[in-house]
Amino acid sequence: MATKAALSQQEQQEIDVTRAGFNWGLGLTIASGLLMLAALYMALVWAPDAANLQAPAERYAQRIFYFHVSSAWLGFLAFIVAAMVSLLYLITRREKWDVWSLASVEIGLAFFTMVIISGSIWAKPTWNVWWTWDPRLTISTICWLLYIGYLMLRGAVDNPEKQARFAAVYALIAAISVPINWMAIRWWRTIHPAVIAPGNNAEEAMGGFGLSANIETALYFCLFAFTVFYIMLMYHRIKLEYLRRQVETLKQQIIYRQS
Repeated sequence: MATKAALSQQEQQEIDVTRAGFNWGLGLTIASGLLMLAALYMALVWAPDAANLQAPAERYAQRIFYFHVSSAWLGFLAFIVAAMVSLLYLITRREKWDVWSLASVEIGLAFFTMVIISGSIWAKPTWNVWWTWDPRLTISTICWLLYIGYLMLRGAVDNPEKQARFAAVYALIAAISVPINWMAIRWWRTIHPAVIAPGNNAEEAMGGFGLSANIETALYFCLFAFTVFYIMLMYHRIKLEYLRRQVETLKQQIIYRQS
């Protein structure tokens, strides 16, 4: 068990921050922090109010849009990355891809939780309810529960190889919910607005608004800032997971020697 779980030389090298040369961890952290501060300024101060929203509460709540959409983008991106690296794991059986998949799902799940919370805050002044079982919201809940199930599956399997294999297959199946979620407001009539590329719900949507040049610029900047934030989180979470597995391997070796 300890031998199989031991990290390869290449993976041990990936644990170390670059001892010579540029420190990517520190660089990504600083860059991400600066970008997120700029994104906060653009979303809360620089971007104008949506012209068609009259109630003050709606106008204030609309600014959640920049972080709500960016969090959703990050969740979708993380789940798709998890599916891609899971496929690579099934092909190559390299532990590296299992680590990447776990890290990406955890990050995606955290941001998808933010999507649900921020969406409820935005919905209250717009729809006058915190939650409604709209098709988009229902599918988002199912998507969120699917990835909670991913973590539960990993926790239920002790054998590392089986755990990685089952989780990889699960991640590929769960990823089907991502395109369905994205297309829900374009396939079905729903009150959830589709600000970007609206579809069949254009007339029924509540709280939608047009993208002026400044609103569009602020949105795309937030998307970029959140993407860099995701890369930074992935870097640190992968490094942390390698360290956790190395510690687990050392514990197994000590127990084996004592027995």
